[in-house]
Amino acid sequence: MDQVRQVLSYHHYSYRTEKKYCDWILLYVKFHGSRKHPKDMGKTEIEAFLRHLATHGRVAASTQRQALNAIAFLYRDVLNIPIAGQILHFRMDTS
Repeated sequence: MDQVRQVLSYHHYSYRTEKKYCDWILLYVKFHGSRKHPKDMGKTEIEAFLRHLATHGRVAASTQRQALNAIAFLYRDVLNIPIAGQILHFRMDTS
């Protein structure tokens, strides 16, 4: 998480955004049992996490979008793994 914080700071994200992004990234990793590093996960794991938020967490679409933005930041800016095109069209809702 130090690397995530360092990149967030480099891009001048606010402290509150930094905290939320780190929280979402940790939840994402813990959701998958901390068995795999995020670099070894991708579209399937991201969609499963977002679906879980919607169905079990009953979060609003805007909250799902925030979680997605945090995870996209992780892949795009920290891990340098392009995933945006893969998840760009994920439908944010509770269905």
